[in-house]
Amino acid sequence: MCLAVPSKIISIEDTTAIVDVYGARRAISLLLLEDRVNVGDYVLVHAGFAIQKVQEEYAEETLELFKQWIEAERKASN
Repeated sequence: MCLAVPSKIISIEDTTAIVDVYGARRAISLLLLEDRVNVGDYVLVHAGFAIQKVQEEYAEETLELFKQWIEAERKASN
């Protein structure tokens, strides 16, 4: 199973962006995006590439669901 994780862009330089997810930051490529993005926008990231720009509300809702799933998995493994 593959997941694309909503990530917030915190900086952009040429075709590379730094994104933040739950405090973890990483560099990603913007080469596959059709839409123009800016700092503060959310993108779906898969395998180091931004594959789609998404609305902030969708990104935040999805990240909350991931957080709930992670917490449920932690509880189940203890």
